[in-house]
Amino acid sequence: MYAGRDMTELSMMAKSDWEPSELSFFHHSLQQIAPYLNSEGQTIHREIIKEIENRGGLQAT
Repeated sequence: MYAGRDMTELSMMAKSDWEPSELSFFHHSLQQIAPYLNSEGQTIHREIIKEIENRGGLQAT
């Protein structure tokens, strides 16, 4: 279960400052509801994906 910062707090920070667990959790969450996201949600999801890619992808735990 995710117990990190919520999207309200994270939205005020650069994606580069997010913890890997936060990127992973919100990527998975947004991926599940992707067909229902508006343009702002799609933009946030793309930014998360780009940050994950910049870090070399998601690491298996």
